[in-house]
Amino acid sequence: MKDDKYPSYARFKDISISERILNTIFLLTIGLGYLAALANMYYTHQGLDGKAGLSVDDVVISYYGSTTQTRLGTAIKGIMAPNLKFKSDQDVILSWIHSGADEAGYNEKVAPILNRDCVLCHTPSINPSLPDLTNYAGVSEVAHSGGATIPTLIRISHIHLFGIAFILYFIGRIFLLCEINVFVKRAAMIIPFAAMLLDVVSWFITKTIPSFAYVVIFSGALMGISMGMQILLSIYQMWFFPKDNKRV
Repeated sequence: MKDDKYPSYARFKDISISERILNTIFLLTIGLGYLAALANMYYTHQGLDGKAGLSVDDVVISYYGSTTQTRLGTAIKGIMAPNLKFKSDQDVILSWIHSGADEAGYNEKVAPILNRDCVLCHTPSINPSLPDLTNYAGVSEVAHSGGATIPTLIRISHIHLFGIAFILYFIGRIFLLCEINVFVKRAAMIIPFAAMLLDVVSWFITKTIPSFAYVVIFSGALMGISMGMQILLSIYQMWFFPKDNKRV
């Protein structure tokens, strides 16, 4: 007789092989997508301090800014230098920045270079996480000292929150089928959402308090690790955990 006071819940052993295949393909695709996102983040932020590799200083410059260099100037002298068709274009852009980065100079000298070599990637519709180099307003943000602007952070935040929230929800729905301690399971589902929110909030705080860049790194790492653990444990229990039945 079924005890309604203690209802049984679905677990991986209760779902069909077809469902396991679908869940596994989804989780593996999300995992690969997240690795690609990490690579994109690395190449977006690394080298802003003039040194190879991603560092805390790069994160500080991205959000808080730098009093000694602009993001555009650092980029074309570092990671973005190979993208310029002619090396002399680097001097043209740097000269424009040092002379005040005015709109007239942008239209006459800088826009043709950026439109030819940079806008293929630096367009909001293609990559919203990269600076917008399609117009003077966007270029001006990175041609003057200072980090990301509030409008830019708001734009990236709403895309980040909407997109990742859906991903975490569907990963969590699959993870619910794991057979582990219920309190551990609940904590594991809450942590990535909390980390995501902390990550976004820390962007805005870092714009005022540069030392908060450590929180940006910590929260981003925490979200990635917790999400990865859900994916790996779900796949393991779907295929290698003892099962009582074999539905197809």
